[in-house]
Amino acid sequence: MKQRVPVAQIMAKVLIAVPNTKKISEVNQLFKDYNIRHIPVVEADKLVGIISINDVLKIGYSNSEIDTEALNDIYDAYKLEDIMTKSPVSVSDDTSIKEVAEMFSKQRFHSLPVHDKEGKLAGIVTTTDLINYLIAQY
Repeated sequence: MKQRVPVAQIMAKVLIAVPNTKKISEVNQLFKDYNIRHIPVVEADKLVGIISINDVLKIGYSNSEIDTEALNDIYDAYKLEDIMTKSPVSVSDDTSIKEVAEMFSKQRFHSLPVHDKEGKLAGIVTTTDLINYLIAQY
């Protein structure tokens, strides 16, 4: 197995990010449309948070009888800033995959925003990306 592979090799580079003013119902639709579970939140191109599908599900109801419009009203009673993780841990694009794996194993999160040398959001890496990389090694 390669020892010093940068996380840039496995991160998602085509990135869905949302401004901190986005409605939660719209964020929820992005989760569905793109089949993703984590979205970085930005303000003027600066990373200010990350939101997961679980954050959204916590404020919604699991009752399948509630209609979409009512559920969207519930979601939009909150601001994105109310439920997102603020100031998330992030890594640089030259951080090794091994270091990212160690972070995932010690922390309770499943995604890490990735920034470039200038500090600009460059991608996101998830535990799924890591698992897929490991599978490809064997």
